[in-house]
Amino acid sequence: MAGIKDVAKKAGVGVGTVSRMLNDSGYVADDTRKKIEIAMRELNYTPNELARNLYHKRTGIIAVLVPNASHPFFSEFVNYAEAELYKIGYKMMLCNTEKANNAELEYLDMLNRHIVDGVITGVHSLNVEEYKKIQKPIVALDRYLGDRIPVVAVNHKKGGHLAAEALINSGCKKILHFIGTTVVGSPYHERHIEFENVMRENHIKTLSYELEWNRFDTEYYQRVIKEVFSKDIDVDGIFAVDRMAIECMNEMIRKHRKVPEDVKLVAYDGTFITEIVEPKMTAIVQPIEELAKESVKLLFDLINGKEYKDKQVTLEVTLRKGNTTII
Repeated sequence: MAGIKDVAKKAGVGVGTVSRMLNDSGYVADDTRKKIEIAMRELNYTPNELARNLYHKRTGIIAVLVPNASHPFFSEFVNYAEAELYKIGYKMMLCNTEKANNAELEYLDMLNRHIVDGVITGVHSLNVEEYKKIQKPIVALDRYLGDRIPVVAVNHKKGGHLAAEALINSGCKKILHFIGTTVVGSPYHERHIEFENVMRENHIKTLSYELEWNRFDTEYYQRVIKEVFSKDIDVDGIFAVDRMAIECMNEMIRKHRKVPEDVKLVAYDGTFITEIVEPKMTAIVQPIEELAKESVKLLFDLINGKEYKDKQVTLEVTLRKGNTTII
């Protein structure tokens, strides 16, 4: 396999000249460049991208941390983030953290050791103090990690309000509301607070169930459904994230309760799975593609030294009408 010395010899130039051209680290005359390019083609020489990146003190790699890439929301986010990173010349390292207790910390350590140039984290498992120790580019998805780290989120308060209105307008009088864990600080709490405020203002009874921290697997969702509905609760409306909402709808069908005649459902996230079930679900849709684009843009700016006074980017949600409500 040909090396940089072979290229230099064939082109009739010094190794330093080839290195300057490959690393764009100094002047190389146009005719000399052409000689080097011809020599590289004839020798089938491929520059060492890692070495070149390290010369410029960058790896060209961004770590994207998610709890579980099979979860519909994170699956869509990762796909869009990878596409955006590719457009600006970066590769993505996908990091699933749910299965290992120290995975998130290990991935952050890679940032400190210059193995990646930055991190986009959608994980809620590590203590905020660990993030405060890292003086490198990080963007948080839907979680507060301190004043230094920008957050990309949606208008969850509006999402909670839209969901409440959809169920109220469908005539619901007793609601089952699945709440994300309150252990971590996150903008998503606003949707739960707003949802219950609207229900309280309209004198509608709400049963709230708080989910465990950092659990996104199917087995857990099914166990929760079995636990909740084993008590024979009588509800006519349900508000939950997509996966949980679909599990609830399946349970209603098993109990021979009709949707939406007997029970209405509103899902939160609005990923593709809410449109491939029957009936299609009414959903509060997060703009996942835009969340990914904003996360990548923020991180790219941070890598290039830009500072942000406004530490949170907030995007809007929308209500997509389906057949699980009557509106």
